[in-house]
Amino acid sequence: MDSAAIDRFEAGRARLASLAYRLLGSAADAEDAVQDAFLRWQAADRERIEVPEAWLTKIVTNLCLDRLRSAQARHERAAGDRLPEPLFEGDPMLGPAATFEQRESVSLAVLTLMERLAPVERAAYVLREAFTYPHAEIAGILGISESASQQHVHRARRRIAAERRAGEEVDRATARRVVEEFLAAAASGRTERLVAMLTADVTMVSDGAGLAKRLLRYRTPERVATIVRAGFKPTPAKLRLAGGAPSFHIALVNGSQAVLAVVDDRVVGAVAFELSDGKVASLCGIAAEDRLTRLNEAWQQHQPNAPAITAW
Repeated sequence: MDSAAIDRFEAGRARLASLAYRLLGSAADAEDAVQDAFLRWQAADRERIEVPEAWLTKIVTNLCLDRLRSAQARHERAAGDRLPEPLFEGDPMLGPAATFEQRESVSLAVLTLMERLAPVERAAYVLREAFTYPHAEIAGILGISESASQQHVHRARRRIAAERRAGEEVDRATARRVVEEFLAAAASGRTERLVAMLTADVTMVSDGAGLAKRLLRYRTPERVATIVRAGFKPTPAKLRLAGGAPSFHIALVNGSQAVLAVVDDRVVGAVAFELSDGKVASLCGIAAEDRLTRLNEAWQQHQPNAPAITAW
């Protein structure tokens, strides 16, 4: 393959990776899908490919769909049984962020809900919301009719909207202040302070410190506050599991403020927040080691800010 063909693929690699990440929820799986697409590009009769970007988009989308369907067929995962992999702000895999819809489509809250969609619904939704493809092109990519594309997107939007309140953007300074106050309240041991900072319809989803076979979901301010306080209460078992006493840093993850638990310069857990009317509307807690790989790689490459809390 000549250098011009390689350059053409590499020019679109970041976009393809961001598409695959939204579809698979895993950076490593997304990179594998893009590499598989490169091998197909290498073997293809490229002179017969009229629009390389469209061809590669179709290849990557269908490679991802094959992965999702294959995993479900082998019962490796059921719909909605895992959390997406968090990424630091600025990671090119987060992809386009020019519109509110694009930014929302890569939030951990929406990616988590997308895990519960059928593979073709998820693909149609991502292609429409994050990459603004018209339904005619989505139909061609997925091998379905244009009306079916419209139905899949409508169904996906409805299912996601049913599980969360309408998205709301909050300026970063305000969001950070709320998260700092929440972290201080969690460390204080006073659950009434936490309850006051939660919306009445707050939701929380967690992978149970990376140990639960199914995602743990909590509702009501009182229940969420109790779980959060228990999570910040140090015990010998938690110290062994984490490998020591963590410090807690605030960072931007998938466009949202998040608290990172760090032990010996290693991220061992992340909690991402969504806010509404100055309160916490949802929390997403991730501690599974395989979901923190890329976050840890990035953590090693930058100078973190001083921790918000240095003692558990």
